[in-house]
Amino acid sequence: MLSRLADALVPAVGRLTVTADADAELAAGSIIAANHTSLADPAIVLAALHRLGAKPVVMAAAGLWNVPVLGHRLAREGHIPVHRNDRRAANALDLAAEALQQGRLVLIYAEGGIPSRPDAAEAAPGAFRSGLSRLAHRTGAPVVPVGQAGARRVTSGSVAKQLAGLATAPLRRPELHVHVGRPLTLPGDSAAGTTRARAAVTAAWRTAAARLGERAALAA
Repeated sequence: MLSRLADALVPAVGRLTVTADADAELAAGSIIAANHTSLADPAIVLAALHRLGAKPVVMAAAGLWNVPVLGHRLAREGHIPVHRNDRRAANALDLAAEALQQGRLVLIYAEGGIPSRPDAAEAAPGAFRSGLSRLAHRTGAPVVPVGQAGARRVTSGSVAKQLAGLATAPLRRPELHVHVGRPLTLPGDSAAGTTRARAAVTAAWRTAAARLGERAALAA
């Protein structure tokens, strides 16, 4: 439901385009790792993946499960709540491992949060947490790097600015781009795996951001 809904709604707030490396593959049981810049980017990434025939379960902040209707849908569809700074935090990796073993795709945001910057500009992904690398090592699942750009043009900054951005997006219809990279196998060492995953997601982001003419990507 979330993937279909995202694909239906995203065109109303922006102009989404999608590209992929020639050897990109969204095979069953893969981990999809995407950069996280805005509250809008999960919908944008889900819409892009839906166009490629992929409908992943999402690892997302547990607070969303408390939202009426949405929480029920998330639970029903097998999406995975992440309880940050909580003794239940490890449960998310257990649930993700089970989903991968069942052949499902799992979308994870290894940065663990969005930038607090007030502007709408793009920047390279921040530091990754170790959960992605640990999950890949535990399950042997390939990691598919995904870079998205443009989500901050929909909503970013303060709460007031985010609401204003979302309200005006249907009129502005900013350009959005998602790029899917080739899958990779992470090394067993957690630190090395985290570094390699971040580099791959950064490369995918750079491709997406360059398509939008973002200076941060063009300068790199």
